[in-house]
Amino acid sequence: MAAREELIKALRGTPPDLPSVEEVRAMLEANPGMKCVVCYARISFDGRVKDAHGVEDQHRNLAEKARSFGWLVVYRYTDNDKSASKETVVRDDFEQLVVDLRAGHTPEGYPIHGVMADNDDRLYRRPGDWERYLRAFTSHEGRVYWDSNGVQDLYAEGFEIKGLVGVAMSLAETRKKQRRSRNSHRNRAIRGQSVSAWRPFGWEDDKITLRQKEADAIKKAVKDVIAGASISEITRQWHAAGYLTARGNLFQYQSVKQVLMNARLCGYREIKGELVRDGDDQPIVGEWDAIVTPKEWFAVVAAIRKRGGTGQPGGALVHKYLLTNILRCGNVLEDGTKCNAKMKGEKANQWVTYEHGYFCKKTVDGGCNGTWKRGDETDKHITKLVLRKLKADAAAAAKEVPDWGREAELEAALGRRTALEQRWHNGEIDDEQFFRNLPGLEKKIKELHADQAKNIAAKAAAQEATADVEKEWKSKTLAQQRELIKKALHAVIALPSGMGNKPFDVDQLIPVWKQSGGSAALPG
Repeated sequence: MAAREELIKALRGTPPDLPSVEEVRAMLEANPGMKCVVCYARISFDGRVKDAHGVEDQHRNLAEKARSFGWLVVYRYTDNDKSASKETVVRDDFEQLVVDLRAGHTPEGYPIHGVMADNDDRLYRRPGDWERYLRAFTSHEGRVYWDSNGVQDLYAEGFEIKGLVGVAMSLAETRKKQRRSRNSHRNRAIRGQSVSAWRPFGWEDDKITLRQKEADAIKKAVKDVIAGASISEITRQWHAAGYLTARGNLFQYQSVKQVLMNARLCGYREIKGELVRDGDDQPIVGEWDAIVTPKEWFAVVAAIRKRGGTGQPGGALVHKYLLTNILRCGNVLEDGTKCNAKMKGEKANQWVTYEHGYFCKKTVDGGCNGTWKRGDETDKHITKLVLRKLKADAAAAAKEVPDWGREAELEAALGRRTALEQRWHNGEIDDEQFFRNLPGLEKKIKELHADQAKNIAAKAAAQEATADVEKEWKSKTLAQQRELIKKALHAVIALPSGMGNKPFDVDQLIPVWKQSGGSAALPG
């Protein structure tokens, strides 16, 4: 990428070894027939090889043609990887060319006697650009213009109309190609064929066979996100594993999110966020191998969308110990109130057998410094209690997710749309009636599909929760385990042990559980 940018930079501005402005003016006095010309090169798409060879080839050809005419190239304008037909695309060098043509000279002061381009559609594809270019070009007399059709007189009567006709034909051809591309894309999607321009992450170069190591990483990420992991956490894991995108770049937050939300993972095809469906309204299944089940894909998409733009299940702060800020000091102060400060984890002293402990902060930091708990035994006990609750919650959740139950409503809506289309095809209703009634039906069908997907995601999440909780727990990261603990309880009150070296007492750890109704229950 850096090499491409360096090349594009070299293809802009004054060519190397060009004489100074004063020397060029002396050459013009000695040879009044010499022309100082500028060259414009553009290519719409440079995304495959990314080496700017298109604009480089154009400038090479233009330079050779200029030498054959005895013209001197004094400036080069280059817009690489930029469309001339899209209104949203700003072509910086084209805009600079228009400014310089009006001024009559390049930014360095070289006079402009003409313009060269590989073809006129490199310069303009929209009527507005053509008109601006023509006005700027003809603002000075006697200029020459050359493209692959030869030297042309832009001052000739009727040339403005001729140019507009050419622009209109070019624009029409561009739109025709776009329509063909869209239709081809959709038709291939309906046939279940892969339409990816690049090798999708998780698949081999044939875009069909799984690249197992990458596929396993995706499958694990899907399960982790459903279970509460953040996109940022998955991104860090993929960085550590050395995974790269199909274009050879490091994964970023957004690219990981795109991978996980792509319907291709479960074998489905989608266009602009909508699943491609067959005549029976069933999602089209692609020819490639799926990585996850449709239920798992619906569930991971629902989990990501539920979090909004952050992709985080909670705060982004990473803690080193399992119960940091979850434990709260239960020490009773002199005024009879409880300390209730959040307890922190820290590395234990070298002379003890355990590695870490939890402590209440000092008074100056908002605590009372009155409670300390052994870390390994505290983690073990709270984990045991949480796993017991997670098992019970999982079993209850599986029973609480009902079947969708709106299949008949969806089938009726689809039937009404089919009947409407049939009446229109048979000439029983006119275009106005058809297009007035169609949007309402399409909206209803879309809402039903979204509600159905939500139900499928809920069922998938419930089934995921009923898996072997203890086995899943061991495979999760510390951050994921903390999220599960925070889903199960509000806090754990840690009572002080008192003076002296006393044995660990689980009765001094009082969990405050989260109830289905949202209220906390303090076990007796």
